[in-house]
Amino acid sequence: MTKDQKVVAIQEIKDLLQDAKVVYVADLDGLNAAKSSDFRRQAFKQNIKVKVVKNTLLQKAMEQIDGVDFSEMFQTFKGNSALMIAETANAPAKLIKDFRKKEEKPALKSAFVQETFYVGDNNLDTLVSIKSREEMIGEIIGLLQSPIQRVVSALQNKPETVEAKAEEAAPAVEEAPATETPETPAAEGEAPAAE
Repeated sequence: MTKDQKVVAIQEIKDLLQDAKVVYVADLDGLNAAKSSDFRRQAFKQNIKVKVVKNTLLQKAMEQIDGVDFSEMFQTFKGNSALMIAETANAPAKLIKDFRKKEEKPALKSAFVQETFYVGDNNLDTLVSIKSREEMIGEIIGLLQSPIQRVVSALQNKPETVEAKAEEAAPAVEEAPATETPETPAAEGEAPAAE
């Protein structure tokens, strides 16, 4: 790789990292072309960018990013490295875990999520359990709506119970005149017999 090619590669990595809030570095070594392609396809479906990078170029790109000191991750840059960038905090971790149900790899090297560094594959379950911003907002909305839904439900059911009680009382009143009507003709029938 020429010096100019390295500069271009570093710039590409910097462009990926510039505003990234979720950065994973994984080891895809050992996946054949078909499995690697399948992994990339699944990542694409989940809006995760995957780029296989050289460790030295990744480190140089990370050193040039303003605002975040990625140095905690540098120790994991050995062997084959794939950079994974996502919007959802736990999406890459879930993808890795799901893929590992059938395969031994990919393995998590390190991650930068919600301004915290996670180093080592042993952090994969922790990263999977991190709730995304959307999941947290959904839970909060659900919690806020729950009391409101109970009140609305109670208000909606109250008129129904009042109407139901009124309907139960009304048929009883209507039935009373109906039983009196047959008695009246019987009384009339008796009168002519008496004559």
